[in-house]
Amino acid sequence: MSTSFTDDLREASEPTWTRAVQHRFVAELHDGSIPDEVMAGYLIQDHRFLDSFLVLLGAGIAEAPAFEARLRLSQFVGEVAGDENTYFLRAFESLGVSEHDRATVPDTLATTGFTTIFREAAETRDYAAILAVLVVTEWLYHDWAAAAPDPRPSSFVHSEWIDLHDNPDFAGFVNFLHAELDAAGPGSPERAREFFERTVALELDFFEQSYLHPFTGEAR
Repeated sequence: MSTSFTDDLREASEPTWTRAVQHRFVAELHDGSIPDEVMAGYLIQDHRFLDSFLVLLGAGIAEAPAFEARLRLSQFVGEVAGDENTYFLRAFESLGVSEHDRATVPDTLATTGFTTIFREAAETRDYAAILAVLVVTEWLYHDWAAAAPDPRPSSFVHSEWIDLHDNPDFAGFVNFLHAELDAAGPGSPERAREFFERTVALELDFFEQSYLHPFTGEAR
């Protein structure tokens, strides 16, 4: 049975992909038992590279081969800058994370890695490379979020983070990215594979480092 280019990349990323989507962080997020300091540290770091992620999306818009693709990527920019960013601000308030904390907590190595790979992929001006990074960041998150059981955790900090990555619109966007990479990837297969594998490894590292660098309030 034949598989797509993107499916082949995901299969080749094993076992790292499965280790990420089944990570302790995911399990504790699903059942609402994740410590506040771990969740706060994770969200500080995730929000930290939002600017570089928007640079990557902007490069995708610029390099997309068709208006329909540029429009869909532009819509996602609005979602990230709107509902997702609003969630971050509400979660920070709930978890007691101040603006000073968000500005002064040091980057983890995984955060630096994400900032670097987002800008590096954007600078290639290669649509396949850009998509390879985007596919991982969105598909891997949809993969773990779609496995979340019902009912959701009682805290909105946990439940809304899951729901942001497990809803029909987000699933449709993941399918869109998948199809775009299937079309563009074969034209730049080695570069796409390199960026895909590096991004999967960073996703796992990001979960791991959330436990190594919890937010303790020391930045205040």
